[in-house]
Amino acid sequence: MTRPEDGGPVGRGSPGGQGGQSRGGQRGGSAGDHGEEPRGGPGEGPRAGLGGQSPEGQFGGPAGGRGEPTGGQPGGPQGKRSARPEGPSGAAGVGVRMDAPARDATPARRTRARTAPSGGWRVIAGKELADNLLSIRFFVLLVVLGLAAVAAVSTAASAIRNAASAASGSPSPFLLLFTSSPGQIPSFVALIGFLGPLVGIAFAFDAINNERSQRTLPRLVSQPVHRDDVINGKFAAGLAVVSVTLVAVTAIVAGVGILRLGITPSPEDVARLLVYLVLAVVYLGVWMAFAMLCSVTMRRAATSALVALGVWLILSLFGALLAGLLADVIAPVGANPTVAEQVHNVQTEHAFSLISPMSLYTESTAALLNPQVRAVGLVLPQQTDQAVASSLPLGQSVLVVWPQIVALVAACVVVFAIAYAVFLRQEVRA
Repeated sequence: MTRPEDGGPVGRGSPGGQGGQSRGGQRGGSAGDHGEEPRGGPGEGPRAGLGGQSPEGQFGGPAGGRGEPTGGQPGGPQGKRSARPEGPSGAAGVGVRMDAPARDATPARRTRARTAPSGGWRVIAGKELADNLLSIRFFVLLVVLGLAAVAAVSTAASAIRNAASAASGSPSPFLLLFTSSPGQIPSFVALIGFLGPLVGIAFAFDAINNERSQRTLPRLVSQPVHRDDVINGKFAAGLAVVSVTLVAVTAIVAGVGILRLGITPSPEDVARLLVYLVLAVVYLGVWMAFAMLCSVTMRRAATSALVALGVWLILSLFGALLAGLLADVIAPVGANPTVAEQVHNVQTEHAFSLISPMSLYTESTAALLNPQVRAVGLVLPQQTDQAVASSLPLGQSVLVVWPQIVALVAACVVVFAIAYAVFLRQEVRA
């Protein structure tokens, strides 16, 4: 340590010492002003910097730091500056660390801003539903199906009245309005099974390729919605329109039957009719999903409509014929066939016929709308002799045709999933 007469500072916070800024560094005093000697000698520990003043300035320059040693050597140059900057009042180490990275909250806000709304498909479905309900095709299809149903009921009124009087003791005479087919006139369920797919095809064959041909698909995809919301919303809107059509036509048939024949439904009949409506919506949903698949894979609406109608005609009109031909090839029947060979041929034909959605729909409605049906498909004579003549509750009737119902639902889901995957992998150009 130098003496005062040598010209060196005597204080404890001199540049040659190891100390830093004291806690009261703002007072700006130095030990040399009072002529104090350091207690621990030059360069001693943290106490060597207590009360010392840095030569950088009176208000606590970088040489100090809350009484912490700066790491200098005795008699050497200024020690290592503290990493803590000045605080707001000028005292070293009192303020916030300015060298720490600031937290940026903007990425989270930007992420939330870029996130598409989760209910985008509902917006698209609402718009498509409004457009479909106000379109010409909806009114045309509704009028055609309604007139066909009313004509079937009006023409066969006498036969239905006779069937109702003969079946006065039947557990469900009201359901005969939907299942009876007098003469050459098809029943209501057969009419829906044959003409119903036209409704599903009509509202889906141009769902995607029409947007592409009008060059509105890039603009629609660029909106703040997920890309799959487009196809999901269009399919949901189509199912809603199909449901409205089926409910309206069924209500017309039920109203005509109640007014002209005086038949009132029981709670069991209403429950069976509701289950049938759900099944019919799924059946038409299969054809709607197939038409939407054609709309996704084909660029022209006319081409997709022709393909969908062609497949519908082949499976509906020629499905039984094709199943019989395949059964004769796989399980042939000779000139003098045995009972086992005949049974095997019929079972094979029935299995191939179930490829058609119309066959699944026909077997399902046969058990749902007729409580006395206890089996569908191939029924052997010994099974008929052993059967007990009674009516099944709704739950048991559903179990009888549960495989057919599951097959219809699976077909609808699989076909729509294929259309969904193809649409997501397509490139949309402006």
